[in-house]
Amino acid sequence: MKKFNFRIRGHLYNVEIINFEDNKAKVEVNGTFYKIEMEQTAQQSKTPILVRKELETPRSAHKFKKQVEGTAKIKAPLPGNIMQIFVKEGDKIEKGQKLLQYEAMKMENDLLSEKAGIVKSIKVVAGDSVLEGDILIEIL
Repeated sequence: MKKFNFRIRGHLYNVEIINFEDNKAKVEVNGTFYKIEMEQTAQQSKTPILVRKELETPRSAHKFKKQVEGTAKIKAPLPGNIMQIFVKEGDKIEKGQKLLQYEAMKMENDLLSEKAGIVKSIKVVAGDSVLEGDILIEIL
């Protein structure tokens, strides 16, 4: 029916449950058969449910805002390879516009503009390998 291996005080016990009805069972332990009686019925274990407490927002959370004024520097969020660039220097772009596509961790990812503006410079070309944090595009 079911087989188990137990190690008790350094000794290995191979246990096989042959038959189990009500509170009586027939088991084999290391080749020897035993009839045992359970004092309480066995219960099926249930998968535990993980409960996470809600994240608390710190009082100073309003102080951590992205800089959207001045020159915005679009950086590589992960190491990867540049696949395609959709803008040129001097292009006028809108917030949320697709700037480039890169491959990281065997997935294609699109980088979008964080603000509207004009593309000041493009620091990469298609085929380049980049590291996390490398500046890819600057937007005025």
